[in-house]
Amino acid sequence: MTRRSAPNILVTGTPGVGKSTICDLVAKATGLCHINVGDIVKDQGLHDGWDDQYQSWIVDEDKVCDYLEDIMSEGATIVEYHSCDFFPERWMDLVVVLRTNNTTLYERLEKRGYSEAKIQENVTCEIMNVVLDEAMESYRKEIVMVLQNDDVEEMERNVESIVQRARQYVPSAS
Repeated sequence: MTRRSAPNILVTGTPGVGKSTICDLVAKATGLCHINVGDIVKDQGLHDGWDDQYQSWIVDEDKVCDYLEDIMSEGATIVEYHSCDFFPERWMDLVVVLRTNNTTLYERLEKRGYSEAKIQENVTCEIMNVVLDEAMESYRKEIVMVLQNDDVEEMERNVESIVQRARQYVPSAS
């Protein structure tokens, strides 16, 4: 991998924790390119079809990684996705896991029109620390940042924390 001049940041968490909002704000503040993996899966056909039960695309993780390889090599990217274990560790300089309390999460997903089954599945994932555990098992602990994101004040603090970490980035010698 070539030496990057700016960091790559992964923002992950259960659907509804605020990934898109945080990523948009961090991208505006830092100039990082914001990539929503769900969007590129759909727009670039990086999937194996549609799952009627979950009302979502069946992501082809290999195709996603192939698509992102050159982009991530350049750096200066903030990637958003609700899962994280298939992204190579070498790509990421910071992995942000957003968390939200269950009542807030339930209300956010309900406002999106999620089915009761999909809401319950996502709330259960949040309760069981599914995304957090995935991040802690997939990346070096020192690059994983866990942030609570329940309200506007926390969101503003979270954006500032991520922006500060991005500005402190020092390219590695590799």
